[in-house]
Amino acid sequence: MEQDHSTDEIRQAAAGIAENYNDYDVPMYGSLLRLPERNAVIDILHDLQKLLFPAYFGDPYLTRLPPQQYSALLLEHIQKKLCKQISLALEETPENITAAREICSAIIQKIPDIQRYLAKDLTATFEGDPAAKSKMEVLFSYPGFFAIFVYRIAHELYLRQVPLIPRMMTEYAHSKTGIDIHPGAVIGEYFFIDHGTGIVIGETTIIGSHVRIYQGATLGALSPKSGQARSDTKRHPTVGNNVTIYSGATILGGETVIGDNVTIGGNVFLTDSVPANTRVSIKAPELKFREAEF
Repeated sequence: MEQDHSTDEIRQAAAGIAENYNDYDVPMYGSLLRLPERNAVIDILHDLQKLLFPAYFGDPYLTRLPPQQYSALLLEHIQKKLCKQISLALEETPENITAAREICSAIIQKIPDIQRYLAKDLTATFEGDPAAKSKMEVLFSYPGFFAIFVYRIAHELYLRQVPLIPRMMTEYAHSKTGIDIHPGAVIGEYFFIDHGTGIVIGETTIIGSHVRIYQGATLGALSPKSGQARSDTKRHPTVGNNVTIYSGATILGGETVIGDNVTIGGNVFLTDSVPANTRVSIKAPELKFREAEF
């Protein structure tokens, strides 16, 4: 009897689950979808770390090779894996087979530029953090620098309208660091994230050069009044050059512009623009001290 009762419960639950598959607006049951492989995408990021920072993440046997030979070997390996994942992300058509190869080739050609950007980000992080003992420490251990590294790669794929993979990359960094940078954001040179946990940078954010952002800061969008906001509209703030945004600050809205040489204090909430050469802070809260009772 107990077995029959258990079987009935399973049948009822299975029937409910099967019916619920139809409630989604995306394919939920049937043949396995043609999608990029998550582990392969993560492996590509790790391979790019080996390529760009071989003394820290590279294979000790391969790094005995001359630098150009080492780079060529890894680039060939990365290119094959990346082309496969891009082709899986695109709809399966003859045109997209060619498109995948062209996108992959463009990304490979862009890697030296990404490397130069990251060198500047590394300098900004080291010079901006008095607690950093060396650039080696930053490169090898700082979550903010890792999140920026992943963003710089993902952004190039986003610019070429590759589905899924850019967000897979940045969400992997998000899961590892607590830093959420959308691959669509535009971020200038010498970018520095300090501590990092809880930072959110939205898709249409534009950030200038020499910008510092501290933990818990949000560059976000205002909630749409009805339905989903149009993805082609500017929904997130624009931040100028030489701006510092301290912990817990929230800056919202596509029309919000933070001028050059601005400092945004901790826990500030902004939906209005700020002119250049301005410091923004909130009044200190009233504190009460009383003798502790034991």
